[in-house]
Amino acid sequence: MKDHDSILKGKYPAKAHCAKVAAYLKEAVTNDSPTRIYLQGQKTRMIEDNDEPQPFRQRRHFFYLSGCNLPDCDLVYDISTSTLTLFIPPLDPSSVIWSGLPLSPEQALHKYDVDHVRPSSELYNHLAPTREPGSSAPLTFTTKSHLPDDKFEQSYFVPFNLDALHNAIDECRVTKDEYEVAMLRKANEVTTAAHIAVLKNLKHKRNEQELEAIFTERRIALGCTEQAYHGIFGSGHNAATLHYIANNQHLQGRWNLLVDAAAEYDCYCADVTRTMPLNGTFNEESEGVYKIVQKMQDECLGMLKAGVRWEDVHVKAHEVAIEGLLSLGLLKGDKKEIFDSGTSVAFFPHGLGHYLGMDTHDTGGHPDYEDKDKMFQYLRVRGTLPEGSVITVEPGVYFCRFIIEPYLQDEKHKAFIDEKVIRKYWDVGGVRIEDDILITKGGYENLTTAPKGIEEMKKIINS
Repeated sequence: MKDHDSILKGKYPAKAHCAKVAAYLKEAVTNDSPTRIYLQGQKTRMIEDNDEPQPFRQRRHFFYLSGCNLPDCDLVYDISTSTLTLFIPPLDPSSVIWSGLPLSPEQALHKYDVDHVRPSSELYNHLAPTREPGSSAPLTFTTKSHLPDDKFEQSYFVPFNLDALHNAIDECRVTKDEYEVAMLRKANEVTTAAHIAVLKNLKHKRNEQELEAIFTERRIALGCTEQAYHGIFGSGHNAATLHYIANNQHLQGRWNLLVDAAAEYDCYCADVTRTMPLNGTFNEESEGVYKIVQKMQDECLGMLKAGVRWEDVHVKAHEVAIEGLLSLGLLKGDKKEIFDSGTSVAFFPHGLGHYLGMDTHDTGGHPDYEDKDKMFQYLRVRGTLPEGSVITVEPGVYFCRFIIEPYLQDEKHKAFIDEKVIRKYWDVGGVRIEDDILITKGGYENLTTAPKGIEEMKKIINS
């Protein structure tokens, strides 16, 4: 098997993605006339009341069909001829003194997996060439947000279908090809190095923000200038807030640090969480909870293969959590009754994971946030997992007063929770372990290598 660095020396497979989406559209939309796909890249946008541009983030659908991470571009894919044309901004001599020479059409053709590169000033001529009398205009698949606002400019795209393309790309993005998996491996490789740097510095810093800075330095130094999402560096009780982002609290007197942070490599995201003891060794309460979460993840991983129903894996996580919390005395009563009551949601309130790719919470999961069952309400993926999908497995156990205290007042739940025992665990905060998993035909491959074993982490922290 080729290593990911060798694979990444090639071009991002934009034309293969175009063909994949075209095949999906052909199945979804019956149409005999010529067809094409049009997408607009992210435009340069200025900060309000300022002469500086906003931070640039390429539109993900555009990148999926082009591999181009430049602003102010367009693409047209002719489905009948399988021809992909990229349009890039023409040279503006007045901007060269400030920004340097832009990518030329020749350079772009060499860099990207496209057939033609033209200046964006030629887009409308390309869209509406002179046609033979009686011939029909091609049907353009696009989305409303990609069409120009000007009605006259919109006429170049007529006739168009605004309904099918967005869903087609969302669904095609679920399964990853070899190149995309290589990009996710690279993002994970850099993320692992950054997590190890945090472990090495854990006992030598005084504030969450200092450890975030350590992580950020490694990420950028290793070539990932963008982070996949706003990192979480939550110590003590802060770890009980699922998307804690302040990252500015002192560490003194706190037991643990939860780090949920990852690199983005060329628009592809890792998503990794580790929980670590701030003084180098978990205390009794923290270690007990950590081992429960380890077992939750291990048993869920053991279920994974193409075709597995994600709801069943999520249920397994809750079953293991209930067994573990019973063993610590935090829960009491019958396992089945606790499960049926939904009391475990007080400690594990989120879904087990989500698809991963160009977005941290990637497309195609079909969540049902209106589900009345709180155990499944925040499950971001529903149904079976296909071969080639990448999904996070991120069980957790949390001690969040805002969530748990109402359960202690509820007749349905309070009989199952030992209020005296839980007092010893508030300072654990929260424990989450998260890895990025490639689903294969007969099992899975873990793309994440950041240390998570208790002894392995302890050795690095205390080295």
